[in-house]
Amino acid sequence: HVQLEESGGGLVQPGGSLRLSCVASRSIFSIDVMGWYRQAPGSQREFVADIPRGSPSTYSASVEGRFTVSKDNTENTMYLQMNSLKPEDTAVYFCYVYTKGSEYWGQGTQVTVSS
Repeated sequence: HVQLEESGGGLVQPGGSLRLSCVASRSIFSIDVMGWYRQAPGSQREFVADIPRGSPSTYSASVEGRFTVSKDNTENTMYLQMNSLKPEDTAVYFCYVYTKGSEYWGQGTQVTVSS
């Protein structure tokens, strides 16, 4: 079992940056996949980015080139650096983990991009 806690969300102006963090309750060294989804009001949850163990990170077309996912195994933490934010990036951002056939999700952190 893994518990996840996101932080770092908030209100930012268009063109600004935020860094989200996702802290896991145990070591992430052997986790198969860690990643981020987001859900805007009235929309389905959509894939943002992930970082599979031993493979390159992947990104949705809407964020590629602006967002960067990374992790620090020593801190049991995954990050999402978000640059050049747009109003359409406004959503609740969720981190997730897939490991040994099970999925775990955090509670989400709100990101609002508005002037």
